[in-house]
Amino acid sequence: MTHPTLTRAPADLVAGEWIDLAPANGNAGLESTNPSRPGEVLWSGTPMPAHVDRAVAAARAALPEWSSWDLDRRVGVLRRFQELAKDRAPAIAELICDETGKALWDCKGEAGLLAAKVDITLEPGEHSGISRVSGFEFAMGETKRASCTFRPHGVMAVVGPFNFPAHLPNGHIVPALATGNTIVFKPSDKTPAVGQALAELFQQALDDACAPAGVFNLVQGAVETSKKLVAHPDADGVLFTGSWPVGRAILGANLDYPGKLVALEMGGNNAAVVMGDADLTQAVTECVRCAFITTGQRCTCTRRLIVHEAVADKVIGAVCKAASALVVDDPRAEPVFMGPIVSEQSRDAVFAFQTKLAKAGGEVLVESTPVPGREGWYLTPSVVKVERFTLGCDDAGCDEEVFGPLLRISVVSSLDDAIAQANATKYGLAASIFTKDAASIERFRREARAGCVNVNCGTAGASSKLPFGGLGWSGNHRPAGAFSLDYCAYPVAGMLEGGDAAVIAQGMTVDPDWVA
Repeated sequence: MTHPTLTRAPADLVAGEWIDLAPANGNAGLESTNPSRPGEVLWSGTPMPAHVDRAVAAARAALPEWSSWDLDRRVGVLRRFQELAKDRAPAIAELICDETGKALWDCKGEAGLLAAKVDITLEPGEHSGISRVSGFEFAMGETKRASCTFRPHGVMAVVGPFNFPAHLPNGHIVPALATGNTIVFKPSDKTPAVGQALAELFQQALDDACAPAGVFNLVQGAVETSKKLVAHPDADGVLFTGSWPVGRAILGANLDYPGKLVALEMGGNNAAVVMGDADLTQAVTECVRCAFITTGQRCTCTRRLIVHEAVADKVIGAVCKAASALVVDDPRAEPVFMGPIVSEQSRDAVFAFQTKLAKAGGEVLVESTPVPGREGWYLTPSVVKVERFTLGCDDAGCDEEVFGPLLRISVVSSLDDAIAQANATKYGLAASIFTKDAASIERFRREARAGCVNVNCGTAGASSKLPFGGLGWSGNHRPAGAFSLDYCAYPVAGMLEGGDAAVIAQGMTVDPDWVA
């Protein structure tokens, strides 16, 4: 099975050669289906975990030549990739739509980010772009200079997610290639077709530049392939986007490799706070958009809404009305806000969490249900009012990230309690506050425990010119976005003596005649 966007049959890419995969057959096979029409197979293949060893070896073999290319030459490859990504953006968007079920307008936005990442990576600037890993020198004396240069880590394993199957791995790959690393890419087992399409673009750009074989490699698969790749002893780094449980497993698999670079970009249980003086229309609009965009399948989606009691009735009522009015339809329909969720298992997880909250005392204000008459994995939004969010208490799922369109709401009487409840989670990706009070804004920005803290705008969405990452179960202090270059190269300090000013310290004797 091959989606028409792809240029070839399902395959792995190793050392510049495409290796066809046998069609899926039984439990060992991997099939990707359309969430809107689950009977429609988009990609079918039998993974070959043994290809991981070959791909890592190919990336290792290509590393010396690729890393020795000067920056301008590697930039030429990325600029060619950028051209190809722009040309193919409409087709890539269609493929993302078919494989994830995301609204087509959302997919078009993602496809457009592929080319944009090249500009952001190469942009010179004090705080972002390639300048972050540009070397520098300064004088230490008349004949002695100090220098800092940056080197690639080596072979980077990139493990991608399904929700942004092109944009998020691309956000690792482009800066990694720019800094001279080589790549072994394993896409999500839910979106192998998008992963292959991305690999096709990179390989064409590399071929056009006569780059060494093995700079970019693709291995398809599920858990077995992932485990083999992230724990591979000859991989120098793991760049991962996905859930906390998988990120934890990656850390565990690399305890014996302390020198391996591990960059984890994981999930969130993000809180938005609405205070009594907020612009309520703005707050409701942003919170509903950010709770349910991409069918609730963004790591920055608003999961928890914390409302001051002075405006609780108005805000909660408006949120419920707006959530109930969202257009849930075929992802290509116009207008449409939400398409289906990615799989039956994901839909069942939303329903199960909704039931759990209700059994724990939550009040289901808007119930998530299957959409009548639709064969795909469609579901309506859910809004559940809970008593409060308390660290260590499971009643409101403070430490559970349910990846779907479900929003929990609590009511508070003070900013103190709002901040306490916002921080009542082991996650720490995003948070936002809606208020006009400068003191409240300053305090929230200072005390909210998250890597992305917004004011009067929602939690979902970010500027690619800023760092992106979180704390706790959301990340390990390796922010992506504009700071992704930081984890793709390491600094090497050096001192360069151009004269004969060797230092003879107190208590030393060195006679030049000894070496005459």
